[in-house]
Formats: sequence, C-alpha cells, structure tokens
Amino acid sequence: MSEHELNARRLLCPMPVIRTQDRIAELADGDLLKVTCTDPGVLHDIPAWCRIHGHEVVDTQTIDREMILTIRVHK
Repeated sequence: MSEHELNARRLLCPMPVIRTQDRIAELADGDLLKVTCTDPGVLHDIPAWCRIHGHEVVDTQTIDREMILTIRVHK
C-alpha cells in the first residue's frame, strides 16, 4: 500500500472527478489517494463516484476553502 496525492485545485465539475478516475486507474488495490479540491461539489460527486466504482472515501476534511478527500482504492 502506498499513498499518492492529486492536486485538483481550481478545477470545476466534472474535472476533479475525471482526474480522480484517471489517477485511480494507475494505482494498486489498497493504495490511498488524497485529492485536494476547491470546488465544493466534490464533497458529493467524488463519494458518489467512489460508491459506484467500489472505492472507499476514508476521510474528508475542509481546510481554508479546500476540500481534501482521502480514497482507498479497491480493485
């Protein structure tokens, strides 16, 4: 298991979800991906995408107008 980061700041829907999807495709089962975004819509969109595709949002934080979602990859 390894940890990865994705900078999706200043991207608007649907780009944070698309970038997350593309990055997860490169990762292994059990890896963690920390996605940092500024579009508040990701708080709904990324968890919904994860539920559909079998991944797990293990943490969500909002710090200074940035949303940080940590996703565990399941393949």
